[in-house]
This record gives sequence, C-alpha cells and structure tokens, in this order.
Amino acid sequence: MDQAHRHEQDHTPAFEAERPRLTALAGRILGDPSEAEDIVQQAWLRLHRTDTSIESLPAWLTTVTTRLCLDRLTSRTPVPHSEIEPVESAPDVADDIALADTVGVALQAVIDRLTPGERVAFVLHDSFGFEFSTIAAILDTTPAAARKLASRARAKVRQPAPDDQLADWEVVDAFMAAAREGDFTSLLQLLAPDAGVGADAAAIAAGTPERIVGRQQVAEFFNGSAHAALPVLIGDRPGSAWFHRGEAQVVFDFTIEGGLVTGITFRAEESVLARVVRRRDGARRG
Repeated sequence: MDQAHRHEQDHTPAFEAERPRLTALAGRILGDPSEAEDIVQQAWLRLHRTDTSIESLPAWLTTVTTRLCLDRLTSRTPVPHSEIEPVESAPDVADDIALADTVGVALQAVIDRLTPGERVAFVLHDSFGFEFSTIAAILDTTPAAARKLASRARAKVRQPAPDDQLADWEVVDAFMAAAREGDFTSLLQLLAPDAGVGADAAAIAAGTPERIVGRQQVAEFFNGSAHAALPVLIGDRPGSAWFHRGEAQVVFDFTIEGGLVTGITFRAEESVLARVVRRRDGARRG
C-alpha cells in the first residue's frame, strides 16, 4: 500500500465525521447548498493531497473550507484559482463551535449583498461563534480588523439601507424556499399582515383553494409545500410555477409591496401559462 493511499485511509473516517459541520458552514457562507457540497469536496481533495503534519484536523478543515468559500465569493468561478493552505497558528476552535439556528431566507438575501470579508466575518462570528483571533487568521488580517468587518456587516443586516430592500424576485424566491423548507417563521416575516391567496377558475378546477385570508393562514398553507415549484417570469414579473413533466401547470402570481408579499394568485388559464418562462440566476431571464 503506497503512502498516499495510507494517508487517505487515515483521514477518511475523521473527514466524514466533520463533513456535516463543514457543509453547514459552507452553506451558511455561500447561501447555496450545492456550492457548499462542492466546496467541502474540494476541502477533501486538499486534505488528500497535503503532506504536511496536521495537529488538529477539525481546525485545519475549518480554515481550508472557509478560505475556499472566500475564494468562491471573491471570484465566483467554478474552480477557485488560488492555492489555499491553512495558517499553521490558527487556533483549534472546532470543538467549541455552537451552531446557531438557521438564518431566515430573507436574511440570507441581505447577507448575499455583503462584501466577501464582511460576509465571512459575520457568519463565522454571529452564526458559528468563532473568536475574532481565528477569523483574523483565516482572513489573513488582524483581530481588530476582523471585528470591524463583522460589526459593519451586522449594521447592514440589522438596518439595511433603503436600496438594500429585497427586490421582488428575491422576495418570491425567499418565500418559496421557506415554503419548501418548512420555515414557518420566515414565511410569516415575508407576508404582509393582510396577505391573501386567490385563484382563477382554471386553478380552482386543478385543485387549488379558491381563497385564503390572513398572514397566519397563508403561511400555514404554504408551510412545507411547493416542492415541485420553480422560479419563473410571468411576462416581466417574477413568480413561481408548479411544473409537471416539464410543463407549467399552475402559476403562483405574487403581489409584492415594500418587500412583503401582499397577495398570491394561483393561475392556470392557458393564456397565462403560455407567457411563463423559466427564470434562472435570480432576476436574470432565460
């Protein structure tokens, strides 16, 4: 058995034990589960290739995963272009990390607008409980600078500027993500108090409710549902639609005011379905 194979065997069980934590960390920073899985797999490849002595595998993996996330945030290229090696003096904090409750999808949309450094510092400190000395080592800066990054990010998240109000497509996508994930609290946060649901005759015939009134009732209806819905454009408006065998069957037509959902209309008339276009990459068309 060669040395590289022995190395892989030695670390595989420990890495697999760390994988859920690393995936949660990368997912929180990047806001994308599939990208998070890709990042964690890259961390595994880094581990497999390294021939350096590792004092604390959890700390080493935490540093590598976070730096890979930072590189991805900065470049948004399929494969990070910089070689990443952890800082040897990075303290072992993995044993003391207490995962915070999952941030709401609307908050994640605001986090997405932070600079890479702000985003990493905010997520690592406020969501995962990292000390600023560790964050500084990962970001290759000073603890004071890391603290300032997190503070600046926290201010933006708590009091977003007027132009930071979520775009309509962000509200729609946040609402549908909360519905799929059964995130009842986020659904309530995204709905106006007097929000309601309606439907056209074709949608009612397809089995949708004719009317739902009130934020609580609307949130209860959508909570844990809409797993087959995909983001669409209805003309020039962002919405969502339930698809079956590649064809839109029912459209969820949103009315949004001031960053909140005030109404959702189920539409299944052929003239409406004919205007539906799949929406990818946020607000971009096609």
